[in-house]
Amino acid sequence: MSGARPPALADPQLARFLREHGLVGADGSARFTPLAGGVSSDIWRVDLPDGRTICIKRALSKLKVAADWYAPLSRNAYEWAWIEFAARHAPDAAPRPLARDAGAGLFAMEYLAPEQHPVWKRQLLDGQVEPATAAAVGRVLAVLHLASSRDVAVERAFDSGANFHALRLEPYLLATARVHPALAPALEALVDRTAGTQLALVHGDVSPKNILVGPRGPVFLDAECAWYGDPAFDIAFCLNHLLLKCLVRPDRRQLLQRSFEAFVDAYFPLARFEPRPGLESRAASLLPGLLLARVDGKSPVEYMTDERQRELVRKVAAPMILRPPALLAEVLGRWHAALAAAG
Repeated sequence: MSGARPPALADPQLARFLREHGLVGADGSARFTPLAGGVSSDIWRVDLPDGRTICIKRALSKLKVAADWYAPLSRNAYEWAWIEFAARHAPDAAPRPLARDAGAGLFAMEYLAPEQHPVWKRQLLDGQVEPATAAAVGRVLAVLHLASSRDVAVERAFDSGANFHALRLEPYLLATARVHPALAPALEALVDRTAGTQLALVHGDVSPKNILVGPRGPVFLDAECAWYGDPAFDIAFCLNHLLLKCLVRPDRRQLLQRSFEAFVDAYFPLARFEPRPGLESRAASLLPGLLLARVDGKSPVEYMTDERQRELVRKVAAPMILRPPALLAEVLGRWHAALAAAG
């Protein structure tokens, strides 16, 4: 960000955090570079005097979106706890945690250079669509869900339903229900069912913008929404993006369809904590609601600028919200049939 004051000068708390956790010496200084990213936190690349590079993240109370959207700062603690959980069960799937200041709502973690860890979203938008990447994401997600399933200690540690409601259920599904009163009962029922299902540790933001394609597999970022709840949400949230990318990369629709299928084929054989029919039906019924939410909720996707595309999403999603499908393949089929009919 050219012209911006170095954050270390603007906010001494960050430099103090580095000193108090032994990341720099008493006389040391660090160079802070603001990073672009999500809407809910400030993130910096920090170059330390000894040549190391780390990342610092601090949660914001008001998210950086057009709508008024506030969220509890305690989500920073749950994100840190999710990173620690992932480090134990899938070490390559999250940045290495380094230090945390709970009172300040910030933590430091490993910095992963973009040259070796490109963002999956950027790859997809650039037309680099690899079904193998989607399969790897599905496998890692299933491993983490399975590792946490029916674990009372993890459930207690991630008793963050209020955060999940504020960050996901309200801005996505309930906000969309207010725009579409005829769909409101069905969307509200999805919210009630999701909030009432506690089976595994949910990341809550499994979006391509939060996944790095690393040399040892996908790396998941931004687990601020972490919650012990319904893993179907993670499945639907990720697959939703593979559907939406078809609108901006029509030349890659076949590969995006194969990526959707690859994710599903990789995830379910490992998700042994629940019989597939129940888990898949919840994901399949959530998916149309999330699809519509990225048009008419509080966080619309920024790359969908054509009103005709938004109308297509509404046309496909609304009937499936009212009459939920039981299979993810049905959602995929109806989506691609609508795209084909629209030309």
